[in-house]
Amino acid sequence: MEIRTLNDIYAVTCTLDRPAALKTKRDGRWVDISVREFCDSVRYFATGLRLLGVKPGDRVAILSENRPEWAISDFAILANAAVTVPVYPTLLGWQIEYILNDSGAVAVICSTDEQLQKMQEIRAHTPAVHNVIMCEASSVPPSTLMFQQVVESGRANFDEKRFEELRKRPRPEDLATIVYTSGTTGNPKGAMLTHGNITSNVAAAQDILRVGPGTVAISILPLSHIFERMADYFYFNKGITIAYAENVTKVGENLQDIKPQVFAAVPRLFEKMRERIMNQVATQSGTKQKIFRWALKVAEERLPYRVEKKPMPTGLAIKSAIADKLVFRKILDRLGGRVQYVFSGGAPLSPELAAFFIGAGVEILEGYGLTETSPVISANKPDFRKIGTVGKIIGGVEVKIAPDGEILARGPNIMKGYWNNPEATAQAIDPDGWFHTGDIGEVDKDGFLKITDRKKDIIINAYGKNIAPQPLEALLKSSPYIGTPVLIGDKRKYVAALIVPNFEKLERDASSMGIAFKSREELIANDRVKALFQTEIDRFNRNLDRQEKIRRFALLPRDFTIEADEITPSLKVKRKVIDKKYKDIIDQLYVDDGAEEEREAKRA
Repeated sequence: MEIRTLNDIYAVTCTLDRPAALKTKRDGRWVDISVREFCDSVRYFATGLRLLGVKPGDRVAILSENRPEWAISDFAILANAAVTVPVYPTLLGWQIEYILNDSGAVAVICSTDEQLQKMQEIRAHTPAVHNVIMCEASSVPPSTLMFQQVVESGRANFDEKRFEELRKRPRPEDLATIVYTSGTTGNPKGAMLTHGNITSNVAAAQDILRVGPGTVAISILPLSHIFERMADYFYFNKGITIAYAENVTKVGENLQDIKPQVFAAVPRLFEKMRERIMNQVATQSGTKQKIFRWALKVAEERLPYRVEKKPMPTGLAIKSAIADKLVFRKILDRLGGRVQYVFSGGAPLSPELAAFFIGAGVEILEGYGLTETSPVISANKPDFRKIGTVGKIIGGVEVKIAPDGEILARGPNIMKGYWNNPEATAQAIDPDGWFHTGDIGEVDKDGFLKITDRKKDIIINAYGKNIAPQPLEALLKSSPYIGTPVLIGDKRKYVAALIVPNFEKLERDASSMGIAFKSREELIANDRVKALFQTEIDRFNRNLDRQEKIRRFALLPRDFTIEADEITPSLKVKRKVIDKKYKDIIDQLYVDDGAEEEREAKRA
C-alpha cells in the first residue's frame, strides 16, 4: 500500500501481524499492547476527542514523555483531520504557555501529575484550551478528564463510518503537525509539517533499512523530537514492535530488558556510554587495561573492512574474533546484545566516536536533517557509508551548497513554513523553494554530505578569521576528562573554552592522586587539576591551526541544564545564554591577553 498520509500508516499498522504493537513498563514489568488493542484505542480515543468538540484543523497538544498514550493520541488527533502539537515535557510552564497560545491548541493531553501541575499554573493564561486530558494522575481536578474516560466515551459512541470519513479526509499537502523548534535564540518557531512531508521521509527510510515484522525497536528520544517521531512512524509502517524506554536514567537497564534490534539516538548517548566504558576500564587491572588497548587497535585496523563490507585478511580476522570475545561482546551486551542498527542524528557524531563504536561492532548509521525537513536530508546506509559524513542525499531531495558554504535543501520533505510567522518563513525558504538550513557543509566527490558547523555558531575572531567550534568541541570530548566544552572567541583575539569536566573520572583520579576536596568548586580550583586540563588542551592544540588553538580555559562545577535555560530540549547549547550567564568568567579569560599572546608565541 502506498502511504500518502500519516493516516495511511495507521491503516497499514492495523494490518501487520506481530507479537505486540507496543511494549511499556507498568508496575515494574513489561506489558505488551496488541495490534488490536492499539488500533481500537486510536479509533475510540479519536471519537472521544470529537465528542469533546475537536474539529478538523483544530490543534491538540501532547505534553508527555514517551508512552503508549502518546502514539495513540497522535494517530487519534490525525484521524480527526486535526493537527498534533508535541510539547517537550522538560519545558517550564511559561514555555508551554507560549506554545499553547501561539498554536491555539484547544486541548492538551498530559502524562503525569508533574505536567498537570504546569497546566494548572498556566491554565488561566491559555484561553483556547478547553480540555485537559490526563494519562495518569493521583487526583483529578474538576475541569480535567482521564484518558481512559475519553476512550470509553468513544467506545460507547463509536461510528465507524464517521471515523473512516475523517481518517481519509487529509491529503498529502494538508497540515499534520506543528513542531516547535527548540531554538537556541528567541521564542521557538512552529514548523508546519504536512502529511506528505513526513510520509516522504518514511518512504525514503525504507530504502535505507530493510527490517520488518518481528523486529523490536526501543524508543529513547522524546517523541516531541521529530527525529524519534519519524522513526516511530517508520517502525509502525514496517510492523516493528516499539518498546518505550522509561526515562533517560533507565535506558541502560531498558536496553538489557528489551534487547532491541534497532533504535534512534543522539551522539550524547554514545558519548556517555564511552565515558562509562573508559571509566570502568580505568578501575581494572593493568593486564585488562592492556587487553582493552590492544582490542581498540584491532578495532581501528578492522574499521575499513567493516565500513566497506569487505572480508578481512586471515590474521586480522583471527585477532578480530579474539577482540570480540574478550572486549567488544561486552560493549554490545550493554545495548542488549541483539542490536543490528542504530540511527544517529540530532547533532554531529564525531569521527572518533563513530570509529570507536563501529570498530567495536555497533552499526551506527549517521544521518542529517532538521525539524523543518521532516527531518532527514541525508543518511548513511548499511552497505554504503563513510565515517565523518552524514551520508548521501535521500531519494527525492535536492541539496546544493551556497557560495558562503550554507547547505540548501529542496524536496517533498520541506515544511510549509512557520506557523503565524510569514517573515521567518520568507527568510528560511527562498522564492525557488530552497530551504536555508543554517548549517555549513560540503558534498565530497562521492556524493557524501559533510557538516562542518552551524552558520550562526561560526566564531569570527578579532582578525576576521572564521573558526568552526563544533568540530573542535567534538574533538575535545574525546578526552576522558572533558564532559561538555563550549568554545568562546567571537570578536576576540583568540579562542578560549568553558569546560565542564567528566567529574566521575576526575574525582576518582583526584582521590588516587591524593588531592583532597570537599566540593566540586574546590576540586576545579586545585592547581594540579588545572595543570591536568592544560596538558589535555596542549595535546589537542598540537594538531590545530594557529587561530584554532585554545589559549585559555575555565572549569565549571556543573553541567549545563534545560532547567537553567542553558541547553535546548534537544540538548543543543544556547551559546548566547552561556555568553551572558558566564560573562564574568569569560571576560577573565581575556584579561591581559597581550601577555597570553606572548606566552603562546613561546609555546609555539
